[in-house]
Amino acid sequence: MYNHIIGVVSEVTPNAIILENNGIGYIIRTPNPYSYQVGEKLKIYTHLHVREDAYELYGFKTADMRNLFLELISVRGIGPKSALAIIANDDPASLRAAINNSDAKYLQKFPGIGPKASGQIILDLRGKLAKEAETSPAHPTVRTVKDALKSLGYSAQELKKLDPFLNDHLNDTIESLIKESLKRLV
Repeated sequence: MYNHIIGVVSEVTPNAIILENNGIGYIIRTPNPYSYQVGEKLKIYTHLHVREDAYELYGFKTADMRNLFLELISVRGIGPKSALAIIANDDPASLRAAINNSDAKYLQKFPGIGPKASGQIILDLRGKLAKEAETSPAHPTVRTVKDALKSLGYSAQELKKLDPFLNDHLNDTIESLIKESLKRLV
């Protein structure tokens, strides 16, 4: 129903953020609410989950993360809360690799995922997960910021998590982007 919402984070709670758009505050359940900052303007890719007793809006920093969430909730026995916990504790590429390699032990490290659930995830999704969308080469500003952070010892995997933020703030100065990125990496 909603593809994405662009707005300003007005509140961060343990389970969700409140994203304000045109005077409406949307409660959006996210994988890591504390990775957002109050006052931050951003684009959240959403999924409206409808149950008999509730309508819940789930949000993600990238469309790829949302697509992975949708794949996970399509598995019998995996609900939105379990899928959100899985996504919050891992990156999409590692998770896809574990599923495609039938690594049940890896999947069992996530909260609420035991042998039965990990087996069901592998059975339902192995070989079916779409590869992460190929992106165009990084903007020169993004490359400069990432190179500076790499020289400080951050890994490529850690820096990949900054892509949505950096791509939304290309007009900021390099110095301010590095400072803000360092805050987000802590």
